[in-house]
Amino acid sequence: MTTTDTYVDASGGDWDQVVSAAREGAAERLVVNMGPQHPSTHGVLRLILTLDGETVTEARVGIGYLHTGIEKNMEFRTWTQGTTFVTRMDYLTPIFNEVAYCLAVEKLLGITERVPERADVIRVLMMELNRMSSHFVAMATFGMELGATTIMTNGFREREMILDIFEMITGLRMNHAYIRPGGVAQDLPPGAVGKIKELLTEMPKRIRDMRRLLDANPIYLKRTRDVAYLDLAGCMALGVTGPLLRASGLGWDLRKAKPYCGYENYEFDIPVSDGGDVYARYRVRVAELEQSLRIIEQCLDRLKPGPVMIEDAKIGWPAQLALGADGLGNSPDHIAHIMGGSMEALIHHFKLVTEGFRVPPGQAYAAVESAKGELGCHAVSDGGPRPYRVHFRDPSFTHLQAVAAMCEGGTVADVIAAVASIDPVMGGVDR
Repeated sequence: MTTTDTYVDASGGDWDQVVSAAREGAAERLVVNMGPQHPSTHGVLRLILTLDGETVTEARVGIGYLHTGIEKNMEFRTWTQGTTFVTRMDYLTPIFNEVAYCLAVEKLLGITERVPERADVIRVLMMELNRMSSHFVAMATFGMELGATTIMTNGFREREMILDIFEMITGLRMNHAYIRPGGVAQDLPPGAVGKIKELLTEMPKRIRDMRRLLDANPIYLKRTRDVAYLDLAGCMALGVTGPLLRASGLGWDLRKAKPYCGYENYEFDIPVSDGGDVYARYRVRVAELEQSLRIIEQCLDRLKPGPVMIEDAKIGWPAQLALGADGLGNSPDHIAHIMGGSMEALIHHFKLVTEGFRVPPGQAYAAVESAKGELGCHAVSDGGPRPYRVHFRDPSFTHLQAVAAMCEGGTVADVIAAVASIDPVMGGVDR
């Protein structure tokens, strides 16, 4: 603001005087709120835009409308119960939230190398399925915001195939709490591998259909090419990672750069583009769908019989689960062992459920390549059964810094495309 700015109070008075005062100003400037409830903001996000006609001269981001206190609440829950909170942060990438948290807890416990191989394979399988479901939502909602309703219905239709698999494996479509410190909550149920193979057969065709709808669509190209440009230098300065960074020319991916969960044993490529615009981000995401299918196929080949939870009764949450008449439950053999065959097993089970395991004092950071970028978890323990502090580096929070760089100088219509190409989820921002 400068002292030469002219302010017009349009709240009352004679309208002719208002118009006359507005015309006396050297420049017209209009400040508008986009949000905090607007379909293009993927959640409760407020954008404060300063306009000169249709041109955005200043864009500011207002967050905090969806604050859940997840990180604070975790300080009052056991380490295992923490998974039920973190899964609800970025609710479109719940598996990534759980894996990042569990990797940090396992570092603190010193059991990273003791996690069963089958559990690691299942984690990779679930993460790649989750990457696909997240990208489908990103492209579906983006199409809807630009008026392409067909891509919206197609994207959510494709996502349903993945959510059906999640429901079969974890019992839930979202917010699974399936990944646990030491492994996973339960093994793959009967029929899960067959259902995943059906997806591997059907999904390539559906991805091709999506490409035919958008890759060379002249209207789509007009709305995405050279829109919301952010070059590699801007990405590095703003801490941008994930598809946005790879769409600006740098093939940085934690699955290759700093492998975890055995990613070094899988063959896949890192899609990269140097376009730096909305269209390049779309192309990177749709190419990542194809690479995820490659990884999932390898996961099925690598599934070998074995435990899915660390074999330490004082740490590993009971994973001998089986679907019963009521939908879910412990296997009868496991219940008989705890309740009737071993007093020590009963005591360990009771303490594990009521008190939880204790984690040695210290701090650890673990990061995974989420569908949206680097998702990191910094966990601190004071030696007790509950976290002293858990803090997350959520990519959506970091990427909202780029809104101004992408939007200023563009039009109001391009703001919607810019925010949608970031694909922020406010559950992860306001955790």
